[in-house]
Amino acid sequence: MTLAGEDERGTTERVLTLLGLLQQRRVWTGPELAERLGVTPRTVRRDVERLRTLGYPVHASQGVGGGYQLGSGQALPPLLLDDEEAIATAVSLLVGAGGAVASAGDAALRALTKLDRVLPARLRHEVRALADSVESFAGGGRPPIDPKVLMTLARACRDEVEVAFSYPSREGRRTRTVEPYRLVASDRRWYLLAFDLDRDDWRTFRVDRMSEVAARTRRFRAREAPDAAAFVQEGVASRVYRYQARFLVHAPYDTVRAQVPSSAGVVLDLGGGRCEVRTGADNLDHILMHMMLLGHGFKVIEPPELAARCRELAARLLAAVPGDS
Repeated sequence: MTLAGEDERGTTERVLTLLGLLQQRRVWTGPELAERLGVTPRTVRRDVERLRTLGYPVHASQGVGGGYQLGSGQALPPLLLDDEEAIATAVSLLVGAGGAVASAGDAALRALTKLDRVLPARLRHEVRALADSVESFAGGGRPPIDPKVLMTLARACRDEVEVAFSYPSREGRRTRTVEPYRLVASDRRWYLLAFDLDRDDWRTFRVDRMSEVAARTRRFRAREAPDAAAFVQEGVASRVYRYQARFLVHAPYDTVRAQVPSSAGVVLDLGGGRCEVRTGADNLDHILMHMMLLGHGFKVIEPPELAARCRELAARLLAAVPGDS
């Protein structure tokens, strides 16, 4: 007697085999598929309907040259990869994740994290060996990152395990232990948003400054976290500097957003053709110079010393105008 579970498992394996065959060749006839699968043409028709139910658009045509063909659909169904295809895909994503193109690297890392969840352990060493044989150089964009470091951090974020790494500080390099939350790609660099266990607070870390990155075995329970992209952007644009400045700008949000790189400032839409710019620098004059170059009217919100410096420079500029006393 055959158990129901065995029948279901056999059907699932056959349907996956059918999907693999449809991905290998453009058109298969019903008798060809039946012979490959060791079933009747009627069973092939049933399995084709199962694939359609799962979201795979399998087309059938009659006559000479007709048969079953896997088409493109409106939604992306799961892909079936053999060992060689899985290895090639993983290596390409590893290299892309560490490259210099922001959007491509971010998408590559997300895809690689998904693939890593289902990649058999027996294939991992082949992926690592092939990835080590591929190198790239940055073409003036973000500094290249070791994709294996990105993968280690992405796994740790996904699996909620602590990470330790060496990181520079005023006292020199020191080991940091964190609960990783998200990797964030800017227009120039990769950042890790994590809860720093030594400082008991959320911190942003530049991935290209990390070394000796290692995931630990200790798991943690996810905390209530800030918005990762917004936290990292504001940190990069202002919090890391001596002075943090806020301006009311009399210009539409879209106009100012196009002028201020995300790594240089945060722009908030206030409506009515106005916006707020938050930025930072170690020198007050540098902040004012960049705001002047935008070409819009603005008002200093904070800090007070920036407003005082603005008055000093305004008086100096007026005194420099010929004919004025």
